[in-house]
Amino acid sequence: MHYIESGAGTPLVLLHAFPVDARMWNPLRVRLEDQARVIAPDQRGLGESSLDGSSAHGLATPPEERLVAETPSVDVVAADILALLDELELPRVVLGGCSMGGYVASALLRAAPQRVAGLLLIDTKAPADTDAERAKRGDVADRAEREGTAQWLSEAMLPALLGATTRENHPEIVAAVRDLIESQPTEGVAWAQRAMAQRPDCLDTLQGFEGPAMVVVGEEDTITPTAEARRMAEALPRGELVELPGSGHLPSMEAPEALAEAVRPWLSRVDV
Repeated sequence: MHYIESGAGTPLVLLHAFPVDARMWNPLRVRLEDQARVIAPDQRGLGESSLDGSSAHGLATPPEERLVAETPSVDVVAADILALLDELELPRVVLGGCSMGGYVASALLRAAPQRVAGLLLIDTKAPADTDAERAKRGDVADRAEREGTAQWLSEAMLPALLGATTRENHPEIVAAVRDLIESQPTEGVAWAQRAMAQRPDCLDTLQGFEGPAMVVVGEEDTITPTAEARRMAEALPRGELVELPGSGHLPSMEAPEALAEAVRPWLSRVDV
């Protein structure tokens, strides 16, 4: 599994959104690396991580263990992350995820709660997809396999991923996110969509987490709006809610300074 790592201190694992990769965390990572050891993996099939799991454990995976590529699931990605933590000899970490990364973080929390010292959920949600949402994901996956993803995927997703402030005032961020989307492998895009479509509701999992938790939402996020963030924060026994003005679904790129200012004091209170 490919990952980007920098800094020293509290181990903080950040899981990226769809359809981008670990580079979405760079603007935030450089603002936290004097306080935390920030580890940002490319999730299975995206960025530089393979789809078949052949490098998910840092070693060649036997063929009989590569069936997971045929069964898309956020649980599979969570298992990849747990294997990475084992490889890095990290028994407990602060776990963060944005959007799809939040779904994977919840899956990891469900599988191995003892590995999570603190939980950072950014622009994500707890409910499973509706039938209509699952159908839409299936359509995107099918089109990606049929046509590739050049141009149409970024054009379809940018208006939703980025807030109005970013789209109107920061063309450089729009261009950077477009480049990230355009660089993703077609097969990984399709696999990730099908994995997200099959995820379960995770509200019960969040209600059972007794550790410190922060839920962050961009005030201009239309994909997972403030109401969804508030629902998670209220479900978490030690949940805190932070709203970021002028940001949409990707605050690590749209408002990294404001996000870092929110995360820093919270992170200092997490006992790993």
